[in-house]
Amino acid sequence: MKNVRVSAAAVPGAALPDAGSSGAPEQGWSERGTRARVARLIMEHGPSSAASLGTRLGLTPAAIRRHLDNLLADGMIETRMARAQRSRGRGRPARLFAITDAGRSAFEHAYDGLATSALRFLAETSGPAAVTEFARRQLADLEERYAPVVASVPQERRLLALAEALTADGYAASATGAPAGGTGEQLCQHHCPVAHVAAEFPELCEAETEAFGRLLGTPVQRLATIARGDGVCTTHVTDRSLATGRDASPAARHGPAARRKGPRGSESMTT
Repeated sequence: MKNVRVSAAAVPGAALPDAGSSGAPEQGWSERGTRARVARLIMEHGPSSAASLGTRLGLTPAAIRRHLDNLLADGMIETRMARAQRSRGRGRPARLFAITDAGRSAFEHAYDGLATSALRFLAETSGPAAVTEFARRQLADLEERYAPVVASVPQERRLLALAEALTADGYAASATGAPAGGTGEQLCQHHCPVAHVAAEFPELCEAETEAFGRLLGTPVQRLATIARGDGVCTTHVTDRSLATGRDASPAARHGPAARRKGPRGSESMTT
């Protein structure tokens, strides 16, 4: 998997000097360059407020609003209303900005077409099972690299360690608790470098889910994927206290044999 960076030219907008930032000019960034940074922050951190984006980039409210307005006009982002929070009282819900499919596509690498054609050829000449095996082998290197990182921290921090490792590889991942009333945790990936390929070959998503289950040593279930049109790839991670009779060690589930035994499906169960 590649760490993908968006080109400033991928984000529409005139290359004009940026005015309205705090202090000196924005370190020579062009209008497009700054706009690309805004879009990337929204993709990496999920729906964000104008205030938080302005703070991260050191821009005045007027400057960040200009960039957001341009991104909205180009269809790169969309607005949402934040869920009601007790601390906010009865005030108007905060306005958040979220990445759109068009915006996310600007961050995709240029090899989707070639990869898709290669997998089609593999499926036609060797059958669907060959695609599944390819997907599992593709995830093997990632799993090998992540296993010692995840195993080196206490059990309660392993999901966070996995999210940080994924983020370093360009997946913009985060670890959160389950929605109100639920148990377990959730792993959210705000970017998928192979989303366009996985839309036709979900085996890539399935193999990734299997790897997550082995790394965390607990059952996991994929709830949503960018490849299917969802805004975020979301994986539910079962509370280990509910996963009785299962091996807690990620390393114990990490050999090549274990990778080949994972079920083909959207749910990965460690057995």
